[in-house]
Amino acid sequence: MQPLVRGLTRVGKRCFSCPALTSLNEDELALKEMVANFARAEIAPRVMAMDEAQKMDDEIIRKCFEQGLMGIETSAEYGGADLGFFGSIIAIEELAKVDPSVSVMVDVQNTLVNNAFFRYANKDMQAKYLPMLATDTLGSFCLSEAGSGSDAFALKTRAESMGGGKYVINGSKMWITNSGEAGLFLVMANVDPSKGYKGITCFVVSKDNPGLKVGKKENKLGIRSSSTCEVLLQDCEVHETDVVGEVGKGYKIAIELLNEGRVGIGSQMVGLAQGAFDVAVKYAYERKQFGVAIGTNQGMQHQIAQAATNIQAARLMVYNAARKKANNEDFIQDAAMAKLFASQVAGDVASKAVEWMGGVGFVKDYPAEKFYRDAKIGAIYEGTSNIQLTTIAKMIQAQYA
Repeated sequence: MQPLVRGLTRVGKRCFSCPALTSLNEDELALKEMVANFARAEIAPRVMAMDEAQKMDDEIIRKCFEQGLMGIETSAEYGGADLGFFGSIIAIEELAKVDPSVSVMVDVQNTLVNNAFFRYANKDMQAKYLPMLATDTLGSFCLSEAGSGSDAFALKTRAESMGGGKYVINGSKMWITNSGEAGLFLVMANVDPSKGYKGITCFVVSKDNPGLKVGKKENKLGIRSSSTCEVLLQDCEVHETDVVGEVGKGYKIAIELLNEGRVGIGSQMVGLAQGAFDVAVKYAYERKQFGVAIGTNQGMQHQIAQAATNIQAARLMVYNAARKKANNEDFIQDAAMAKLFASQVAGDVASKAVEWMGGVGFVKDYPAEKFYRDAKIGAIYEGTSNIQLTTIAKMIQAQYA
């Protein structure tokens, strides 16, 4: 009987020559370099001032649009860069190495808002909104409410049909990223509470709508220059032409977008961890105590090596989930694992960075303490760590039970 492996060799060596997950093509390499240079030149000098002011610099927002970072996956037809989902992941990581606040602004714009339009909207809606979102208009994704965080589908915001294709939305949203600067809002509201989550519908609401008001801005621990506000909807009139996808399918849109968004947050956390690591390790080899650089002490070397290993492991998990999504493969479990692990690594590495830098790691003159504060959100937004564990556990149970 012919050995199985001998038969496989007839298919050719190409079967066993898939590129490494971290191998980037020419366009991806160019994007990575461009975003890294932009972050160092334009964002880095403004990071601490924006953090202190708790406000994103308008010039940074404008430059992100100029650089094409607000429509990375959007097709060229609508003014985007047409660089695919993995392009967004690369940009999010590079930005987070310098400022996770700018990174999450770009992340939400690409993985949630733009994605909603080119995946679910009709052609007319795409032609109207995608060019705006790629060139000059920031978007917000409005799902969470005071009483519906992890239990997102328990939302109370109501869209009541008034006949003639008109709806009136009433309710409020909490913790909405980008809301302070957004010109467009994707609002999840229930058109028929008797149907439960199957009544949830996604509406586009303009900032100019008199029924929409941006409320209290949260005073946050981290990512302070990224606006996080309450969004109030009072007798907010919209039309059936403002429905993204189908009436009653908002729950499906939210679930699928958040699965992709989790890969984006995983990428943000990898970038954050790398940024904290780069700052602290450079310092460790410059700072001398007892006549030697502290980074050459074996105790420090082991911690540095472990942190580098964990960052690379998290990056591989994020890239794997992103590649699978880009190839239309099932990536839900991979996304949950990547987001969970990357947020854990970011928290650990950022904490270590403060310790490695000692006194200067604890003061605002150096970036380590900001990375430490920014890291905490990774375990909370777009699905808490416990929600990720629940998702993973359910999928494992389905495989084995």
